[in-house]
Amino acid sequence: MRARTKAYALQIIALYSSLSKQQEAQILGRQMLRSGTSVGANYREGSRGRSDAEVAAKFNICIQELDETAYWIELLIDAQLAPSAACAPLLDETQQLTAMLTSAVLKLRRRIAGN
Repeated sequence: MRARTKAYALQIIALYSSLSKQQEAQILGRQMLRSGTSVGANYREGSRGRSDAEVAAKFNICIQELDETAYWIELLIDAQLAPSAACAPLLDETQQLTAMLTSAVLKLRRRIAGN
């Protein structure tokens, strides 16, 4: 998962780099860049959490950042600032990472509740 979130960040960087220099594309792109690259950083921090609650909290931040990233990518597509075909695999990866992290958080919550 650590390598996967880093690869995700690199894909986000590549998409940002491919955007036109048009002001709207750059503004939306920077938002996507910020939220998309923070996923890996928060995952790394969370995986070193001192408690299950701390890990769950960081993973929840990852989920929020993924949702925000999806929003910016969708806006880029809908505003015709980025090609849908180039963004589709990234949106798919966003959904997959969200599902995996959501599953991890649910397991952590069950473990916390059991203690």
